[in-house]
Amino acid sequence: MTSSESSRDDILTSGTPVGVKRGIFQRLEAWLSRLSAKNAFWNKICSLIWLPYAFRSGISFRRLDKDTFTAVLPFRRFNRNWYNAMAGAALLGNSEVAAGMYLFGECGSDYIVICKDMRYRFLRPCFGPAIYHIVNSEDLKEKMSEGGEFNIELQMDIRQHMRKRKTKQHRVGRCFITFHCTPKDMYRRQRSRVKQRATRNLETTPSETLHRDGDDDSKVLLHD
Repeated sequence: MTSSESSRDDILTSGTPVGVKRGIFQRLEAWLSRLSAKNAFWNKICSLIWLPYAFRSGISFRRLDKDTFTAVLPFRRFNRNWYNAMAGAALLGNSEVAAGMYLFGECGSDYIVICKDMRYRFLRPCFGPAIYHIVNSEDLKEKMSEGGEFNIELQMDIRQHMRKRKTKQHRVGRCFITFHCTPKDMYRRQRSRVKQRATRNLETTPSETLHRDGDDDSKVLLHD
């Protein structure tokens, strides 16, 4: 394998060009992303700035162990409907937030996570706090090791939290959601190429327009 091929493979795997240093804004963004994924306080602060809906709904995230991730949506007035039950819009909208935060914590700060498709099944009314459980997902580590962009499907169960410990939690909904994950450095390179292409088009367009105008004038003169 040549050095150019090995460097190309390194770029595809990590998403970062070899020997290229990140700017101060990119390093600050990565630091805030890691901080918000690990610390509950800074997660709230970042939600206040960039996710005001999630901040007002009060959803919180807990990692019980290495393989167990849950999100809790409190039963507050902002999330309830006219019938004093959890609003369907609150359950549906926070499903995307909960699954996105799970992926954000797993992928780290080097990926852009975007929801592509989501299906939610309402099974019964929810009259208490809602708990989101990731019950099934594709092999995320394997997809990340392959490098580049990828889609990943998740399945969540949404259950009503019961006050009595021995009482079984009622499942109030089930969510199937698909995300598209893109390395941030790959996204920046794509944007840079698009800007360069647009700049070249702007530089060539005036000369081509002038050339066409000259042809039109010659045609008019010949006609006269």
